[in-house]
Amino acid sequence: MTTRHPRRSRFLMVGSALTATSLLAACGAGMAEAPDEAAAAADGADHCETVDEVGLVLQWVTQAQFAGYYAAQENGHYADACLDVTIQEGGTNVVPQQVLASGNAQFAVSHVTKSMASRAEGADIVNIGQPFERGAYLQVAWADSGIDSLEDLAGTRMGSWGSGNELVQYAALRASGVEPTTDIDVVQQPFDMSLLLNREVDSVQAKTYNEYAQLLETVNPETGELYQPEDFTVLNLQDLGFESLEDGIYATESWLAEEGSEDIATRFLAASYRGWIDCRDDANACVDIVLDHGSALGEGHETWAMNEINKLIWPSTTGGIGTLDPEAWDSTIAIAMAGDVLPEEPDDGAYRTDLTEAAQETLRADGLDLVGADWEPATVTLTEGGQ
Repeated sequence: MTTRHPRRSRFLMVGSALTATSLLAACGAGMAEAPDEAAAAADGADHCETVDEVGLVLQWVTQAQFAGYYAAQENGHYADACLDVTIQEGGTNVVPQQVLASGNAQFAVSHVTKSMASRAEGADIVNIGQPFERGAYLQVAWADSGIDSLEDLAGTRMGSWGSGNELVQYAALRASGVEPTTDIDVVQQPFDMSLLLNREVDSVQAKTYNEYAQLLETVNPETGELYQPEDFTVLNLQDLGFESLEDGIYATESWLAEEGSEDIATRFLAASYRGWIDCRDDANACVDIVLDHGSALGEGHETWAMNEINKLIWPSTTGGIGTLDPEAWDSTIAIAMAGDVLPEEPDDGAYRTDLTEAAQETLRADGLDLVGADWEPATVTLTEGGQ
């Protein structure tokens, strides 16, 4: 791992480094990787008879939201699992589930609601692991807006990201008796907080780990100090009963049916979960990894984000990282159907748990803690601009 200059005295983050053991396996097929990354993977996989090349496409650009995957790559867990993994950033023009369905990656990170909407349209994508146990969707307004509930959004101007990110938002609104396409003036929202800060809309979408922090990293021109939580009204969709499973790991049924693919998927899941365990036990190191891989956000922002992301994973109440809770799945689907964003329930093949269970067996055999019962969030002090 690349060593960065010490900069952590501003933050209270506690953890210890994990040492990963090796996974043995074989097989092959996948995406090409940059020569230096391929060489690094080969250097860490001397025990492998073959190294399998695979691609992972993310939902968005490099940030702490995906730190576990970058940690798995940087700390050699993919190489130890005889994998050469190309990580592709997402973006406004990259839809992970479409990249996956088209065969241009073997794995994708996506939300259940988005992914099942794609499956309903014919994509054969299947959830094979669910690292994020909890959701992070917020709707944020100014404290003086008079907006205190989802029902209060009727008749307002509302920011919405679109591109599938509105599905949970719309479902929650419809379940609250508000039809977003007619009762609200919906404004296309960029992936920042400018519309709200400029009072161009009454509310905006946000995630706990990213956009909400952007608000609290902004100076209030009236006070000269950073905005405080009390300056805003935060509607947490999870707390309001609209908990929807987010960042899961997906593959396609057709690829998994190919000889050797299930073994590759199991090794990929195990190595990825090791990466997330690393980020639980040494969050600061994972912040450094994300910064070194090109995050456009500052250290302070990514430190906040890493802490918030860990809250979505740890402690695991489902039996271990990656375990998909059937009740949480059913609730996510029910919310989506009630909100008219899914036409019907997905079939029984929409998710499978056996690959994660096999991956967990390997990790437990190596003595790793998959639950994190003792993990506690840190206290993070935000700074102007997230620096």
